[in-house]
Amino acid sequence: MAAVGYARVSTADQDLALQLDALAAAGCTKVFEDRASGARADRPGLRAALDYLRDGDVLVTWKLDRLGRSLPHLIETVAALERRGVGFRSLTEVIDTTTPGGRLVFHLFAALGQFERDLIRERTRAGLAAAAARGQTGGRRPVVNEEKLRRAREHITRGLTVREAAARLKVGKTALYEALKAGLA
Repeated sequence: MAAVGYARVSTADQDLALQLDALAAAGCTKVFEDRASGARADRPGLRAALDYLRDGDVLVTWKLDRLGRSLPHLIETVAALERRGVGFRSLTEVIDTTTPGGRLVFHLFAALGQFERDLIRERTRAGLAAAAARGQTGGRRPVVNEEKLRRAREHITRGLTVREAAARLKVGKTALYEALKAGLA
């Protein structure tokens, strides 16, 4: 069993020293690093760490937020590790999925995360239904409004193509075609 560390800072200006010291003190034999935002999906250090891990190893991070882009991503990553027989430890939050208590705490996080996603989904649906009942529709406002459509028709009557009229009005030709076709106002 090997303790494999993963450290990440969001910008090149930030220093990894605190995390690297904590990972060394935790007995990590190998440490992978990234200097990238946690929101980025393409973190080469994390990818290399995940590829390096073997059954029985433990991935160690200084904090939970160093590993996951979001709670759902964190849960997905730790679940994938678990399926491979790899444990996970977060030093700051003192979570260790190699112990029954650590697995319990992590699964409580997962349950709370799922509960939060369900609540957000429920509130979104209720908000959309209420807006629809008031006659409102979602999405972006049309780029081609009444005035632009009127001017486009004038340009086209004078002999311009739809493409040329769209360029003069600074709208996309596809949007203008759609507005003309729909007779939008």
